[in-house]
Amino acid sequence: MEVTNHIWLKSYPEGIPENINPDAYSSLVDFLQECTSKYGDLPAFENMGKSVSYQELDRLSTDFAAFLQYNTSLRKGDRVAIQMPNLLQYPIVMMGIIKAGLVVVNTNPLYTAREMEHQFKDSGAKALVILENFACHLEKILSNTNLKTVVVTKIGDQLGGLKGALVNFVVKRIKKMVPAYNIPGAVMYKEALEKGSAVKMKAVEIKNTDVAFLQYTGGTTGVAKGAVLTHRNIIANMEQISAFLYTGLKDREEVIITALPLYHVYALTVNCLSMMKIGAKNVLITNPRDMPAFMKELKKNPFTVITGVNTLYNGMLNQPEFKKLDFSRLKIVSAGAMAVQKAVAERWKHATGIPIAEGYGLSETSPVLTTNPVDGTGRLGTIGIPVPSTDIVIIDDAGKKVALDVPGEICAKGPQVMKEYWNQPKETAKVFTSDGWFKTGDIGVMDEDGYLRIVDRKKEMINVSGFKVFPNDVENTIASHEKVLEVGAIGVPDERSAEVVKVFIVKKDESLTEEEIIAYCKDNMTAYKVPKYVEFRKELPKSNVGKILRRKLKEEPESTQ
Repeated sequence: MEVTNHIWLKSYPEGIPENINPDAYSSLVDFLQECTSKYGDLPAFENMGKSVSYQELDRLSTDFAAFLQYNTSLRKGDRVAIQMPNLLQYPIVMMGIIKAGLVVVNTNPLYTAREMEHQFKDSGAKALVILENFACHLEKILSNTNLKTVVVTKIGDQLGGLKGALVNFVVKRIKKMVPAYNIPGAVMYKEALEKGSAVKMKAVEIKNTDVAFLQYTGGTTGVAKGAVLTHRNIIANMEQISAFLYTGLKDREEVIITALPLYHVYALTVNCLSMMKIGAKNVLITNPRDMPAFMKELKKNPFTVITGVNTLYNGMLNQPEFKKLDFSRLKIVSAGAMAVQKAVAERWKHATGIPIAEGYGLSETSPVLTTNPVDGTGRLGTIGIPVPSTDIVIIDDAGKKVALDVPGEICAKGPQVMKEYWNQPKETAKVFTSDGWFKTGDIGVMDEDGYLRIVDRKKEMINVSGFKVFPNDVENTIASHEKVLEVGAIGVPDERSAEVVKVFIVKKDESLTEEEIIAYCKDNMTAYKVPKYVEFRKELPKSNVGKILRRKLKEEPESTQ
């Protein structure tokens, strides 16, 4: 299919370029060397009260790279998986892998043994760095993979001295968070660093067209696939983010809260790498679901930038301690991964004085394609305009451009778009048009100023008697009810209407009833969009970044009527 008669519209704030240089660095190694030499004395990452400077980051990641070169059979281009939450070890290991000329395979620590096996086998990973808390799952499937080297780390390994030892003791002995495991031949993280420090890392020739990451899709609409992201893809998106989203930030002064996991492409590029470019400090939050502990971290670290998703911001707003936080230094609030609900955006702006700049992207696009400006000119309810050097077009099923304000599939071109899916030529062919447009699978509309609004996932659209119902619309309406904390909407089979709407709700007020919800929906939406079924839950299934998984709701037997 060839996209015909395409246009793209942009309305950039003054001072933002329409294009960036995706070849600004010869590779991510070149970029990392610039950052660590320029900001060596500054703290790069902080976690649990312990910080690592840019200089220490350079030294430790070089030691890890040397370990991989001298103590394994790995060769340039081989894949190394990382499976851990936000800990200081993550950026050290990730950058060490990159320096050694290897490919990072980011893995969700919450994966089941079956999901781990799929990703390790699909990627052909030959080595793995894993937090010991999850090693019991690895033991079950290790023999079914190509993994030859396993490095095991403990939560407190990078905290140092008595604190690190105490944290490791409490996690294992008191909280019982480390199930028994047996991984023959596993190397402990500290041992790996020690071995690496005894030898000199060998410089590897790396081009920006070489693969840097296999970033697996969230699998929210099917089996996870590995998006092949090159050094150039990531560098391009860093440059795009810096040119558009992070205007106004100052070198050596910024503090960003990283509650989203670094193994997710959003935090990886937007938080970790892009903020290193200006010598910022990344405050890593290991478990943002522990909201009281999260609030304490925010109190200790007056921050200038924070990124998150709708559920994270909603959860923060509902914490009593949130009102006591200091927002005087806050400059930028960014959101992605799922639609920001109007009620959440308005409450956040009222509480902090800073609007949420909603953006949009995918694992396949490194990830950012569009974002709202952060100067206050953005438009609530939209995902903004294309970042520099990015073309966007909205097409119909025949591949033709639709009119403005008409829904269609969002397609993109830009230097941040992935090369392909790893070893999946058929799946790759499905998402690229004959003239190179990447089809996102998301339905959106574009207005006359080039601002985009996401309507919904193409595969999650609900068909009610031939009428298209988008779950986002239903969820956004119900989320504005004062007694609703969270909501997810899906379509379920119906003999007369093909499908009808069913919603799953987490209450903010226990007095909320099904009758109240139905009455509220009838007052605020067209009849065919009104849910036929309402189910209350204590919690809703979420992805690793907090995105509500409608697929999981749809797969549950009790979800059908």
